[in-house]
Amino acid sequence: MSQQQTLIENTITFVKATLANAEGGHDWFHIERVYNNAMHIAKGEPVDELVVALGALLHDIADSKFFNGDETVAPKMATKFLISQNCDSAVIEHVVQIIKNISFKGGNKAQEFTSPELDVVQDADRLDAIGAIGIARTFNYGGFKNRKLYDPEVKPQLDMTVDEYKKSTAPTINHFYEKLLLLKDRMNTKTGKKIAEKRHAYMEGFLEQFYREWEGSK
Repeated sequence: MSQQQTLIENTITFVKATLANAEGGHDWFHIERVYNNAMHIAKGEPVDELVVALGALLHDIADSKFFNGDETVAPKMATKFLISQNCDSAVIEHVVQIIKNISFKGGNKAQEFTSPELDVVQDADRLDAIGAIGIARTFNYGGFKNRKLYDPEVKPQLDMTVDEYKKSTAPTINHFYEKLLLLKDRMNTKTGKKIAEKRHAYMEGFLEQFYREWEGSK
């Protein structure tokens, strides 16, 4: 086994152990799907595949939602782990920048770092937020936070600040309009955009059916 493959295998073991008791939408299986998506997308992009692999595996090692909004926990955890693996310092810095900049953050915050590797991992993560899996994850998290499914009186807010987005307690359906339906047009790569089109259409169909059933029609 090569040194790089050993590093990836060790990272997988570390992530599985760290996320053993994570919320269902942000657990190891989420990481595995993002990792698989990222490696698929990376095949058509001029990227460092090691950075993509590590970025995908570590991108949600400590999601700030579960750490009182603290966005410093994940970069620190990832850095400490990668140093323990004698990882190259330039690779560590790149992975940390991916972790810091991958999130949607409500759509009103400018991304402070860009790279082809971040583009790939970000697309992979966003693909897991839409389509059938995205719908399942959204309602799983809504249940985890004890939120209403839908309230016709509470309208989606499309101009939230980062802080408002983080603190939102709106019904789960609102999240489709505040994030999920916006992601198709924010994909970075050709492969990501192609996959997103189909998943976006699936969500639109789901919402149409949801409202029909909400109103009591067939």
